[in-house]
Amino acid sequence: MKTILNTFVLTVLCFTIHAQTRLDQAKQQAKEKNELILLNFSGSDWCIPCMKLHKNIIETEKFKQLLNDHIIVYINADFPRNKKNQLSADEKKDNASLADLYNADGIFPNTLLLDANGKILKNWQGLPQEDLSTFCGEIRQVHNQVSKQ
Repeated sequence: MKTILNTFVLTVLCFTIHAQTRLDQAKQQAKEKNELILLNFSGSDWCIPCMKLHKNIIETEKFKQLLNDHIIVYINADFPRNKKNQLSADEKKDNASLADLYNADGIFPNTLLLDANGKILKNWQGLPQEDLSTFCGEIRQVHNQVSKQ
């Protein structure tokens, strides 16, 4: 009987842990470390502005410093079209849930800065017009304002 109960508890825990989404994890981390969440909707293999955003901003050292300085938690909700780039069923489901919450109009790229509760603080629809330094500076500025509250 004890073995059956232990097996049941472990099974429930596994499903509970697995069911936690990236957004839930990001919110938890953001609360613990006083960070913001940067959520980016992207079409990595078909959206030219998305590719430019990743190359010119997301993949740069200046942007990565935001992660290292515990300013943001980064989530990329990707919607690739090419068969070879398809995501797992769980990732597709998670990205679709994020889109339902934050990108119902299907804008790509769409980058949102969220607080630790998931409230939108800033939104860049399309390719940001700011250069890298200005983009990262705006994120730091919002972080500083939120941290003072």
